[in-house]
Amino acid sequence: MAPTRSTSSTHASTDPITVVIADDHRSFGEALQIALDKERDLTVIEVVDDGAEAVRSAVDQEPDVVLLDLRMPGVDGIEATRRMRDEGSRSAIIILTGEGDDVSLARAIQAGARGCLQKTAPMVDLADAVRRAYRGEPLHRPAEVNRAIKAMRERSKQDQELQRRVERLTPRELEILQAMAEGLVPEEISERLGVSRHTLRTHTQNILTKLGVHSKTDAVVAAIRFGKATPPGLAVPGRDVLEAGHNGGLEHVV
Repeated sequence: MAPTRSTSSTHASTDPITVVIADDHRSFGEALQIALDKERDLTVIEVVDDGAEAVRSAVDQEPDVVLLDLRMPGVDGIEATRRMRDEGSRSAIIILTGEGDDVSLARAIQAGARGCLQKTAPMVDLADAVRRAYRGEPLHRPAEVNRAIKAMRERSKQDQELQRRVERLTPRELEILQAMAEGLVPEEISERLGVSRHTLRTHTQNILTKLGVHSKTDAVVAAIRFGKATPPGLAVPGRDVLEAGHNGGLEHVV
């Protein structure tokens, strides 16, 4: 987590708390800027639209607080937080998320952020969170943090088990998942592999059973996450996107 900071040693009493905002939806970031700038003790010094720029801004401008969108293409909020800490940034970091789930909170704190705040939170709550983060105060109750860490550990165990199951799939089953990841429909997969539709259905059901998942989309996402399939045009898929199951072209195969 970011180190505790003292307003008396860092700012004169009349100096505002400086803020950098990073969100890949530029209009959202600018809306936050307008709202926060209305607070007499807060001032937004820069709005950027990706995580890499947020790291650059934190290092170069040394803002008091950085607001980071959790999900950004390329360098997301969690990775940006890690990079800021690695670069020696002392800015207090708040992750903004649309989900508000326990695992995201645990990952944010583990990376070095003060905590998470939902994007739908009232502006008064966001401004208050910025002030508290700047003062080095916790944004979450200990019980909430402990629950989040427990949820993350449970998710990690589930991921390890799923990875073991993916590793046990046969070469033919992995061929089928790769074809699905490319967006091929069953007729095209049957033709590519030289098998009947009935045989393809049998293989597909075996895949779902082995992985313990309920849909083809879940199976394809698992194969992509653990490096056994690659969608066209996505050489290194983002973990957050895959966890959410938002992979282009998967809808055809369900």
